[in-house]
Parts: sequence; structure tokens; C-alpha cells
Amino acid sequence: MSEPPYLHFTQIGDPVLRQVASEVSPEDIDSLEVNQVVERMVKVLRQYDCVGVAAPQIGIPLRIIAMEFREGKQEQFKPEIYEERKMSLLPLAVFVNPELEIISNKVNKHPEGCMSVRGYSAEVERYDKVRIRGIGKLGTPSEIELEGWNARIAQHEVDHLNGTIYVDRMDVSTFKCNTWEQINAAEGRSAIWFHK
Repeated sequence: MSEPPYLHFTQIGDPVLRQVASEVSPEDIDSLEVNQVVERMVKVLRQYDCVGVAAPQIGIPLRIIAMEFREGKQEQFKPEIYEERKMSLLPLAVFVNPELEIISNKVNKHPEGCMSVRGYSAEVERYDKVRIRGIGKLGTPSEIELEGWNARIAQHEVDHLNGTIYVDRMDVSTFKCNTWEQINAAEGRSAIWFHK
């Protein structure tokens, strides 16, 4: 049986996703262990071609997040969706002990998924602009302001550090299986894959 930090995403039901993650103590911020967790998070983020990961999602209950909306991701969205959701490039940003500040009362409601609730999505309201502060890793500054989709990513990942999953915030009536049409077409002979 594998041990964390995992090379896969923990799934809803795993108790680590409902814990409030622990602060990384100042003496451990530059430790080999924390650096290995950060490296594993970035590896999983890129392996699964997603935009964010929190340490609890790889089985580690520490307050660390990684986010990236890299070149090429926009090709996965129709231009009108990219524009409507205010998506934009976000270079790799890794924060230890992040603090999130809401800097706009404007909210956006868009479909949101989670690698820890594989195969499903729902509409979620999020604030349009946030500021995030913390210990930047891998060249990340200690503070950045984010808007639109990138602000959504930050709010989603910080939620994970507090034991909150997007299903706690979603519009329940919009919750859906992303492959429902494929499942019907295959007469139920279909699968949601949890590895990549």
C-alpha cells in the first residue's frame, strides 16, 4: 500500500480532505520533507493536467497549495468560455501557509470541478478578486493578486486547507456527472479513471 505524499489525488471520503491542515512551522519551511511535498504536488498537478492542488489532496495535511494555468490550457476551452470565465495564464505559484484576502465583493458563478471528486462538476459562486500571501516557493513571490478564474483556483485550493470541498459551496441543482452522455451511449459500460 502506498504512503503519502501520493502520486494520485485523494478522493472525497478520505478523512484528510475534511481536516483543517496544519501550519508549516518556520523551522520546517525549507526542510527536505516540505520541499519533497512541494515537488510531489507540482508533479501531480502537471501529470493530471489540472490547475491546482492542495497538500491534503496528496494525503499531506499541511497548509501548502500549488496553482498553474499554463500555456496550452486555453486550447481546452472554447474562446467564448475562456473570455466569459475570465481565464488567463498563471505561472506556477506555490505557497506555504497561504492567507487569502477577498478584495472585491463581485462574485461569479461558473462550473467547477475537483480532482478529489473525480468525474463530477457543479456551479459555484466565487469572489472575482483575491490577494494571496504566504511563503512563496519555486520562485513564487510572497504576495499576488488574482482575478477571475485564477482567483477561483486560489479560493478552491485554500478551501481544501480548511477541510472544505466545492460540493459544500455548490448550487446543488447543477451537480452532474461530466460523462453522463458517454455512459448512456455505452449502455452503462463506462468508467471514471482515478489515475493518469
